[in-house]
Amino acid sequence: MRIVIAEDSVLLREGLARLLDEAGHTVVAAVGDGPSLVEAVSTHRPDVSIVDVRMPPTHTDEGLRAAIEARRRVPGAPVLVLSQYVEGSYASDLLADKTGAVGYLLKDRVVDVEEFLDGLNRVAGGGTVLDSEVVSQLLVNRRDPLGALTPREREVLGLMAEGRTNTAISQRLVVSEGAVEKHVGNIFAKLGLAPSESDHRRVMAVLAYLGS
Repeated sequence: MRIVIAEDSVLLREGLARLLDEAGHTVVAAVGDGPSLVEAVSTHRPDVSIVDVRMPPTHTDEGLRAAIEARRRVPGAPVLVLSQYVEGSYASDLLADKTGAVGYLLKDRVVDVEEFLDGLNRVAGGGTVLDSEVVSQLLVNRRDPLGALTPREREVLGLMAEGRTNTAISQRLVVSEGAVEKHVGNIFAKLGLAPSESDHRRVMAVLAYLGS
């Protein structure tokens, strides 16, 4: 894959570049601020970008805002955001355009190289990947818009929010893939998500999961 890295820490930026190179990927640009990220994505059209949330000058959410702007200029550009902390609103902002190909992981996940690369591949392939810690905190802190779902359907939706495929969900829950497909269909029906050419229903379901 061709990858852009946006990270203001030189040490982490170089470490990511080396890790990706060893995994057989090509880093086409490595930048340290938001405007440079937008320019790099517009110029290189990478398969995926890895973006730190907090970047200069204020180190709040410049990276996130730059990632959203990059996706506005290059619709659907895959972006995997890394954060030191769990911020549910960041995940919601990333998902707001309903096109998928986004991820939100805690930086600690980079330590688990296999998990990190798996998430990166899923985002590059158009999937949606949310850190399990983000999902857990959202479950605790949000109001409950999903009252019609059964406990098992909530569990399936939580795994969908992490970016898991039906096959991966079936393996995690030790049930058949057919059973997972039935649960997913029930989730869509209960959330009123009819088939649509413009909106990805899995993304819409995750938005409902994050909503409120």
